[in-house]
Amino acid sequence: MNLTEAVAARMAPVRFCHARRVAELARRLAERHGYDGEKAFVAGLLHDLARDVELSLLLQKALAFGIVKHKEEVLVPVLLHGPVAAALAAQEFGVHDPEILEAIAVHSTGAPQMGGVAQAVFVADAVEPGRTYPAAETGRRLAEQDLRCAVAFVARQSLRYLKENGKPVDPRTEETYQAFASSGTETGGR
Repeated sequence: MNLTEAVAARMAPVRFCHARRVAELARRLAERHGYDGEKAFVAGLLHDLARDVELSLLLQKALAFGIVKHKEEVLVPVLLHGPVAAALAAQEFGVHDPEILEAIAVHSTGAPQMGGVAQAVFVADAVEPGRTYPAAETGRRLAEQDLRCAVAFVARQSLRYLKENGKPVDPRTEETYQAFASSGTETGGR
């Protein structure tokens, strides 16, 4: 059984379709911007491995793996699905490449120093073709032109959504926005 088949067997069909679209877009974006497309594909495929785990069990798994680092993760355990998915990718799928594991771990919050593979997965998760929110198309266009710009755009959209809906903001998302927007290239929807 290849990786795609193994992941498909572990996820609900709707979640797997999303993961497959993320993987394909992440590969294309990574290659377009000079990063390893195959690593981006693998990370995209595995990024939501823990997304459907019940929140209390997700927190238990994260505590067992020793990966709870921020109070926001305890308040909003869904934030742990990326780090837990990275731990599961290593444990159950034998993935040990640091670029792939980083991309899986930070795909929903971002990280101010994330590498190119992680940038591709972070953006692809937010703007893959199944995403139909109003700014998704703008994000897809930006991603084709400038990946760093797209990271800033996606982080800003996430921050806006969280604040408008009264949800806790993970400081890593704010830090990601600040780090990537500082390049001064972000456009679209300001």
